[in-house]
Amino acid sequence: MGRLGYIFRCIAHMDYGALFDTVGRVHDKSGKNRIWLFFDVVKCGFKFGAGYKDYDLLEFYNMDDAHRATFVTRGVNNTIVRMLNDPAYYHIVDNKNEFYEQFDEYLHRGWLHFSNSSKEDFAAFMEGRDEIIAKPSDASCGQGVEKLARADFDSLDALYDHLVSSGADLIEDVVVQHPDMARLNPGSVNTIRVYTVRVDGVPHVIYACVRMGNSDRPVDNINAGGMYSAIDLETGKISGPACDKSYHVFERHPRTGTLLPGFQIPLWDEVMGLCLEAAAKMPGMGYVGWDVAVTQDGPLFIEANNLPGHDAFPQMPSQAPDHIGFKPAFQKYLKNL
Repeated sequence: MGRLGYIFRCIAHMDYGALFDTVGRVHDKSGKNRIWLFFDVVKCGFKFGAGYKDYDLLEFYNMDDAHRATFVTRGVNNTIVRMLNDPAYYHIVDNKNEFYEQFDEYLHRGWLHFSNSSKEDFAAFMEGRDEIIAKPSDASCGQGVEKLARADFDSLDALYDHLVSSGADLIEDVVVQHPDMARLNPGSVNTIRVYTVRVDGVPHVIYACVRMGNSDRPVDNINAGGMYSAIDLETGKISGPACDKSYHVFERHPRTGTLLPGFQIPLWDEVMGLCLEAAAKMPGMGYVGWDVAVTQDGPLFIEANNLPGHDAFPQMPSQAPDHIGFKPAFQKYLKNL
């Protein structure tokens, strides 16, 4: 009933205007009949758990069903979550302050639960600090995250008032990334998204990608204008060009000119070790997306995700020219998927 329930919920809450826009856009790109496309989109939703965005982004209209079945769609990703994660433990990562408390040893930076603190606590935290990162309680996809400089405010009181009015829930030290990571894009902390699965108590890294900013915002999230490249798990090198959600493909970062394929992520063994160690300690969740920043002193966690996004898997047309998706990688560990 889980998969059927998911499908019917999607039908009930679907943005039909966006669906028809997608059909029109795919028609313009492919020349295929609009009516055929509409019913093919619906079929792919039922048969492969693919939303209309998946259908468009992954170019399902150019595939047969055998190839479509190899892709991790939104529905397949949700199935993996249901198989491995217990909702009773979601609060550990949904609440950033709770995650910070439980995994403090892996953060390597100062932080303060601002919304639970007094003005005096805030003033004490700011001693010796010129910049901070502020995050709202419901931040997702990098939304609402601010990098704030003390010098940009008339007083510490003015900075405090801004944090209150903006709904900041957590403030923390600015992470200074490794110089090699800054070569990708110095305007954002470029993080590694590491996907782990824990099966029979044993954690495994199943995939990793580097996420890079490509805007004036200090975030690298692909839903906030960023891009991503897959990483070879054995070597820690970027294994191909970057993609963004507008179908653009980048051999070099457009802001820095840094060549992406073959770029070596620094301290790669430490990144892998950090995530495997933490995955073994995460209660109730066997499928986690860890966001890791790499500094000169080693890797550290930015946050973790109990619903790791499937849109960063190497499944875009330029990444899967043979029309083979990422689902077989999961099936090595999840035989019933």
